[in-house]
Parts: sequence; C-alpha cells; structure tokens
Amino acid sequence: MQIKTNTLQNIFRIFLGLAMLYIGIGHLTFRRIEFQAQVPAWLTTEENLMDFVVLASGIVEIIFGVLMIWGGKLKVKIGIALAIFYILIFPGNINQYVNGIDAFNLNTDNKRFLRLLFQPLLVLWALWSTGGIRFLKNYKENLIR
Repeated sequence: MQIKTNTLQNIFRIFLGLAMLYIGIGHLTFRRIEFQAQVPAWLTTEENLMDFVVLASGIVEIIFGVLMIWGGKLKVKIGIALAIFYILIFPGNINQYVNGIDAFNLNTDNKRFLRLLFQPLLVLWALWSTGGIRFLKNYKENLIR
C-alpha cells in the first residue's frame, strides 16, 4: 500500500532526516563522550562496550537520516522503523534522568525530565511525516474486517 504524503509532511520528514544525520555524526565524532553517558548502566558499565553502543547507534542514525531523506516508496516502513528505534533508545534517556547524568546541557532534573516528554513527540513525528500513522490505521482497520 502506497501512502501519499503532503508537502508539509515531506518537509518535516526531510528535516527529521537531516537531524538524524547530524545526531549520528555526533555519535561518531564531537558528541561521542556525551552519548556514552546515556548508555544505561544495566546494559553495560564497561567503557569499550559503551563506546561500541554509541558508535553502532550512530551508524544506525546516519542510515535512518539518509533513508528519511531519500527513502521514496519505503518511507512508510522507514518511519515505522524509526519510531520503533526511538522507543528502543528511550531507556538511555530514562537512565540519564534517573541517574542525574549531565550531558547535552541537560544539567538539571527538570531539563532531563522535559527531554523524556520529547521522545513520544519524535515517535509521532516519524510516523506522521512518513504516512506511517495512516498506514497503521488502515492496517488495523483491514485486520478487523
């Protein structure tokens, strides 16, 4: 099923793709240490493994960025996959809040908590801008019939 998106959705999709490229590059370079602070302690406290997680997620984010910009007919699936990715990395944001970790100028509990509220918006952004919400709604309706 091909879902058409309007100009506004396409602008937001491309903007999100550019943001993902920037964030992914940051994982690999100038923000690498700060991103290590978000790796949940329950996942690992070993520095080399934390660095691997940051590098791997940076590569994934770069791929998502490219695909969000140039995904074409795959944009709906890419948007759904990106929404799932945002859900999967959410424990890192929770870890930063719960453990009071300062990174990305999030140096108060209030700032870290506000960031937690932004994550669901990213999920919705990825789904809306790619037509994923309409696809999932139609899919659910088709299952019921």
